Order: sequence, then structure tokens, then C-alpha cells
Amino acid sequence: MAYSYDDQNIFARILRGEIPNKTVLETAHTLAFHDINPSAPVHVLVIPKGPYVSFDHFAAAASDAEIVDFHRAAAQVCAQMGVSLEAGEGFRAITNAGAHGVQEVPHYHLHILGGRPMGRMVSR
Repeated sequence: MAYSYDDQNIFARILRGEIPNKTVLETAHTLAFHDINPSAPVHVLVIPKGPYVSFDHFAAAASDAEIVDFHRAAAQVCAQMGVSLEAGEGFRAITNAGAHGVQEVPHYHLHILGGRPMGRMVSR
């Protein structure tokens, strides 16, 4: 599959500073911010700064430094928001890809949700 990145998506615009966000953490390769329409008491989006469409695109094309930075930043967000297993009672990490995954923004992003029991993930 060819990945076609839309540089006008809302996350690209946030990264360029065109749209404000409530930043939780920013690193060399990653930005984490509060979701504007939270689905849980804790709902943070973690996005790479590079132009990646989905998890598989990021995993296949990102540099080692980007991948390590992204995952370490996600761990920091979990700890900072009090949902890591060391700080809290757990969380859910979700990423959606494409039409079947109901991806709304075509920029790879990881949802960190917590602060309450999350229920079952997928219905049968």
C-alpha cells in the first residue's frame, strides 16, 4: 500500500502551531496532548511529529530514534497522567487505522485512556 499523507489534517496543523492544543508532553519526535472530546477522565493523544498515516506506516518507515522516542514518550504520559501500573490502576492504548479501524484523522496517533474501568474493547 502507498501511504498518502495529508499535510492539512488537524494534527499536522497542530504540529505547525496553527491550531492550539493542551500539551501534556513534547519531545524531539513526539507530541502528546489532551483530546478535545475525551472518552474517559484521562484521554491523551500521542502523535509522532513525522508524517505517518497509521501504526503500520510508522512501524515500517520511522527511524529507530522516532520509534524509541514515541514509545518512551507514551510511557511518560501514562506515568504523568497517573494511569501507569506503577502510578495507577491501568489504562487502554488504542490506535485506529483506515476505514475498518474507524480512523478519523489520517495521522498516526495513540489514544491513552484511563481513570476508570474501560469495559470490553470490541463487541463480537
